[in-house]
Amino acid sequence: MEQTSEYIGILVTLLMAFGIAVLIIFLNKILGPKNKGSAVKSEPFECGLPPLSRPTGHFSVKFYLIAMLFILFDVEVVWFFPWAVILREIRWAGILEMFSFVAILALGFAYAWKKGALQWDR
Repeated sequence: MEQTSEYIGILVTLLMAFGIAVLIIFLNKILGPKNKGSAVKSEPFECGLPPLSRPTGHFSVKFYLIAMLFILFDVEVVWFFPWAVILREIRWAGILEMFSFVAILALGFAYAWKKGALQWDR
């Protein structure tokens, strides 16, 4: 019984999140605007003029590359918080490990920079 009691907090959090999401959707249906508007109002426009063409939905590869680099370095930087919390317990060994981690992270950043991944013009 002792092991399952540790997960009650997680279960309560998930139930609260699900309940809030359902509540927001339900309140939107009740309190949200009801009129759909006319067909003219629901059409897209460019600066008050009819659009010249339909959007194709294609993005430059640079958007995806920048997004992947952001996610990569953002996820890696998340490891700084738990390291800072237990810094007194891990002492110098942990500091040396974190400096090696930061060095590898900096090498990856320098490599991406040298390859031109951060330049938009190319």
